[in-house]
Amino acid sequence: MPNSDLISVLLYKLNENQLALEAAIMELAIWAEQQGSSEVGGNIRGALEVITLNEEFINASLTALMPPE
Repeated sequence: MPNSDLISVLLYKLNENQLALEAAIMELAIWAEQQGSSEVGGNIRGALEVITLNEEFINASLTALMPPE
């Protein structure tokens, strides 16, 4: 696999990991809110918003970098 392909696959896998972590952390936010910590839940959601805001750009960039199948 050429290095350029390796880099795009690596970035794709890192993005998958990021999205998995986002989902897990969101579950913690929901749990915190259910326990009465709405401020904590709100803070977590606010921090995760960065991932959501960048997701479209990241996906478009990965699509451009990925080698054709």
